[in-house]
Amino acid sequence: MFTQNGVWDIIFAYRAVKEPGERDYGAFFIFRHRFFQPASPAGEPMITLICVGSLKEGFFREAVGEYEKRLLGYTKMAILSVKDEREPDRASPKEQNRVREAEGNRMLALLSKRKEGAFVVALDIKGRMLDSVALSSAIGEWETKGRGEVVFLIGGSLGLSDAVLSRADYRLSFSALTFPHQLMRVLLLEQVYRAYRIRMGEPYHK
Repeated sequence: MFTQNGVWDIIFAYRAVKEPGERDYGAFFIFRHRFFQPASPAGEPMITLICVGSLKEGFFREAVGEYEKRLLGYTKMAILSVKDEREPDRASPKEQNRVREAEGNRMLALLSKRKEGAFVVALDIKGRMLDSVALSSAIGEWETKGRGEVVFLIGGSLGLSDAVLSRADYRLSFSALTFPHQLMRVLLLEQVYRAYRIRMGEPYHK
């Protein structure tokens, strides 16, 4: 029995039984059963992203698709989007708050349909910063607390509403710098992929 990429291989072997009058080939038949090692006793791991708006640029879509494909070797994946709210030119603070609230309500509606008890992480510039090794460890803990599912929330250009931030179990910051929210999907998925590689002791993280 051995493991690779979070998948356990169990080898079953048995000798063919010779029926009366048949030639004895002395053959062994080998069967391999593969299944994902669950992240916690609560269930199979699941990473969900709930984002605002769609990815319009092809290079962003390609990058997200690449990391989504890589992550399927470690966890189930779901990337969900809500419609972004039109922001008026030179929007006042009140108008900006209205946009955040409208987008936030849509995100919360999607979030309410996820697994009960899922661990919710909001990407927030004022949140806590972790290095890649610490994030790898944290995701393992979040999977356990969230019954296997971790939901990451990525806001629009104005960020997340107060209601969404209040709903989060953890606020994670990638930097004090400001990044385009479309790019954050790529950065997050790369770091989640790196986190699984670190956890499995596989060569990738340097």
